[in-house]
Amino acid sequence: LLHDSPAALATTLASFALARPELYTGSGDHLVSEAFYLDDPEGNGVELYHDRPREAWTWRDGRVQMDTLYIDPNAFLNTHLTPQARDFVETAADTRATLPEGTTVGHVHLKVGDTARAKEFYAGTLGFDVTAELPGALFVSAGGYHHHMAMNTWQSEGVGLRTPGLGLGRVDIVLPTDADVADVTARARARGVDVRTDQGTGVELDDPWGNLVRLSA
Repeated sequence: LLHDSPAALATTLASFALARPELYTGSGDHLVSEAFYLDDPEGNGVELYHDRPREAWTWRDGRVQMDTLYIDPNAFLNTHLTPQARDFVETAADTRATLPEGTTVGHVHLKVGDTARAKEFYAGTLGFDVTAELPGALFVSAGGYHHHMAMNTWQSEGVGLRTPGLGLGRVDIVLPTDADVADVTARARARGVDVRTDQGTGVELDDPWGNLVRLSA
């Protein structure tokens, strides 16, 4: 979940720390962003983050430089949680939480069995640009972002089809035009991928591990 500022991220982090601190799993300064991690009650990993300004990102040979460095969550809160947000979090602790305005889904990570096959599908078939490759992980994006999707084998190397019923339901990818959707559809079918119409609003297809992807304009 991408927050539009460190202060917005601090507000969500503080709300979560009051409500379900036992689900917190860690932090990461990724050079392009600062992130905090938690698990939802079903075991899905959730990342709360904000981006550093694009001019602070470093690119070499078309690949963005990323890392995972420790962030002290208490120091982050002390630096970025505003007095108004602190009062709001404390008074709203027993009510339904709301994400700060402007929060979006910035990127999605998938567990896969093989990053080479993931690269063939997400870059070769769907058309994403590869922005980084790390041991056991592939990062892809469109339009020069650090990554809109990532696929890793850190807990899933060699796995086959995903088990339905738990976890991620669907990944929606919104393309600029119907012609772009048609281009991806044609490319996927030419590569032997089963593409299905989704009630006239787009198309659906499965990645090699059964993760459902929906494309629309």
